[in-house]
Amino acid sequence: MEIRASTVLPARREPIELHTSDGLTLVGELALPEDRPPSATLICLHPLPTHGGMMDSHVHRKASYRLPALAGLAVLRFNTRGTTSERGTSQGEFDDGDGERFDVAAALEYAEFHDLPHPWLVGWSFGTELALRWGRDPLVEGAILLSPPLRRAGDADLVAWGEFGRPLLALVPEFDDYLRPEEAAKRFALAPQARVIGVDGAKHLWVGEPAVRVVLNEIVRQVAPEAYPLPTQIP
Repeated sequence: MEIRASTVLPARREPIELHTSDGLTLVGELALPEDRPPSATLICLHPLPTHGGMMDSHVHRKASYRLPALAGLAVLRFNTRGTTSERGTSQGEFDDGDGERFDVAAALEYAEFHDLPHPWLVGWSFGTELALRWGRDPLVEGAILLSPPLRRAGDADLVAWGEFGRPLLALVPEFDDYLRPEEAAKRFALAPQARVIGVDGAKHLWVGEPAVRVVLNEIVRQVAPEAYPLPTQIP
């Protein structure tokens, strides 16, 4: 059977809570491979909550539906402060990316405390800015950025990530609303180790199964290359 947009593959899924150093409780979910320890961990940072972004934003949700089974990855999703999804509402209020530094730290602390291996940040839109600004932690293996707008995160953050030295992969849609591949290549040059992949025909929201497959394949090629390319049929 073909893997479709609605396909949910087997995994161990459990609701979780994250606790920030400024006293908030954030809601989330951890999806683990059903029959083996994870080889690496994806910590998902969702799009802008004031525009509908949340832990269930579709690319991150589909990563949790597929990648534990297909690539042996743990997928940790959570709502940043003040954000609501079916899982519930995280405490606090949206802080335009500033107070969210504590949310990123709480996710990394959770991963460390629960022995989740090799954490990678997977930011999408607003989430890419959280990754660039607040993800330079020794625990972090690297970051994968989907549709980075480079608005709240700017040149100083790219320079700092370059000095941080960890891998940085940016997937930039051909028809993005904020930053397109040619300009992205120029700006990301401030982080010498960054790789920019322009995705033909894609838009900021990665709508459609072909776009989602490109994203998930590139994540896996970076984080779990032994599982690349992902199958299109249910194993």
